[in-house]
Amino acid sequence: MSVRNSPMEEKIKKYIQQLEEERGIKVLLACETGSRAWGFPSPDSDYDVRIIYKHPKNWYLKLGESKDTIDVFYENNDIDISGWDLRKSLRLLWKSNAPLLERIQSSIIYKADEAFVEEINEVAQKTYSRIATIHHYLSMAKKMMEIVKGSEEYKLKKFFYALRTSVACLWILEREEIPPIAFRKMLEGLSLPISLVERIKELIELKETVDESYFHKGEEEVITFMRSCIERADNESKSLPSAKKEMKVLDEFFIKILENDD
Repeated sequence: MSVRNSPMEEKIKKYIQQLEEERGIKVLLACETGSRAWGFPSPDSDYDVRIIYKHPKNWYLKLGESKDTIDVFYENNDIDISGWDLRKSLRLLWKSNAPLLERIQSSIIYKADEAFVEEINEVAQKTYSRIATIHHYLSMAKKMMEIVKGSEEYKLKKFFYALRTSVACLWILEREEIPPIAFRKMLEGLSLPISLVERIKELIELKETVDESYFHKGEEEVITFMRSCIERADNESKSLPSAKKEMKVLDEFFIKILENDD
């Protein structure tokens, strides 16, 4: 799925092209992450654009390794474009890095080499480690839960961070597939009480109408559910199997992409 051609989205595409020209890179994937891609943005949510890019082949043949990340801001910080070089991205894929697994699934696309996106998702399935990925979500869930439970009122934004990462932990415990980036898909792929799911969907609708500074309170049923997910993940995560993977798969993919210079 590509984005509609709104003025902001056209600006993002322009900045991506500008980065390619200024840095001498080719962007293989530029997509939205964060609340827009998760499916619960606020009206004032900024644009979290994440890219995977490659340099010409000879760039990788130097004895020293050069900077392999990009971080830039535009439009008074409303547009955040950051990303990883191809080699760094594949090394993170080897570790089942959760943010990388999310971005290659994003349905909000600004630019993409479709063959690359299809193949990196296939490679991700082969190298996916449930135990590695749950570590990220569990750590985030604990951190965000401390913010929510420690206050009578809390930012709804932080509440959703805690909720999504808690549900991701449950997904990893109960399913062998990579957690989907879309939060509704995650909810619908688990056997959860109907009343709980309906309340969460109501909160998503609320979040779509209030800005990111909005404070919320209550939701004991949902908070109790989040605590149970975190407690279960704490108890069961260490027994999850590691992936059986070979670096050769990633090496071959890396070489193939480098050789496809236009």
